[in-house]
Amino acid sequence: MKKLLSASLLALTSLLAVNVLAQTAAYPTQTIKVIIGFAAGGPTDVIGRILAQHMTGTLGQSVVIENRTGANSLIGTREVAKAKPDGYTLLLASLSHNVNPLLLKEKAEYDPLGNFAPVSLVANLPLVVVTAYDSPLQTLGDLIAKAKSTPDGLTYGSAGNGGSAHLAGALMSTVAGIKTLHVPFRGNAPALTEVMAGRVSFMFYPMIGIANLVADKRLRVLAVGSSKPLPDFPGVPTMDSLGFKNFEQTAPWVGMLAPTGTPDMVVSKLNTAMKLALQQPEVIKRMKELGATPIGDSPAEFKAFLISDRERWAKVIEASGIKAD
Repeated sequence: MKKLLSASLLALTSLLAVNVLAQTAAYPTQTIKVIIGFAAGGPTDVIGRILAQHMTGTLGQSVVIENRTGANSLIGTREVAKAKPDGYTLLLASLSHNVNPLLLKEKAEYDPLGNFAPVSLVANLPLVVVTAYDSPLQTLGDLIAKAKSTPDGLTYGSAGNGGSAHLAGALMSTVAGIKTLHVPFRGNAPALTEVMAGRVSFMFYPMIGIANLVADKRLRVLAVGSSKPLPDFPGVPTMDSLGFKNFEQTAPWVGMLAPTGTPDMVVSKLNTAMKLALQQPEVIKRMKELGATPIGDSPAEFKAFLISDRERWAKVIEASGIKAD
């Protein structure tokens, strides 16, 4: 009887394994949902929508973007962490993916690697310091001087607590010895709107999509966070040249992840579709126009990057004394 039960169990297990393999090989057979934890119109959202269009053609099924805003992408990230690992619910994340658990510890309710399977690092986006075009702050020196002479300090916006703009602003304030007040929003786009309106003094913004706003004299770029001057903003100094060394390390990234347990074959198909999208001339052109640097690496390379990125931000957070709000 025991032998009969063991044989039956083995047969059932084998049948289930064959069924899973068959479903994986046929992937995808339905719409793929990509969750973005930031507002529509922001850098991560813009890049995601460009990629979704081209991945749809490669995979033969619709790849759609859904924005789950709030808590510096925590809401969207938690949703994907708990999703079924079948490749139909994905996450397009930025550096807050690593930073949230550093700030919130167990309250983040997810592990950046333990709950996710890396698919590919998509792009990097240099940060630039921007203010309203008609602001009296014409240079970064003006900004620092004004902050020093203002009792409560200047305000700076971000896409949320622990995001790239928050970390960059806090780091600059620490190095410059000035007081600034962080004002978090539900995404970069609404924060930028308040900066242009003059209701928030300045912010660090991924240079993606702001060239037109600068040309239209709605924004002024005070400094760029890249290691070298950016051609899109001639004459604008780098943070490094102004005494803020290695500031390029604050540049946010965009990457795709799946829930942990997603079959390797599915991750591989998604990785291939991602790389093909990033190799398309129109995508390369669009990325360049947005100021993003396309990457497209392997799941193993992205995993190694996530580990080193976490170590880097842990040092920045400790040095700057940033705390969870």
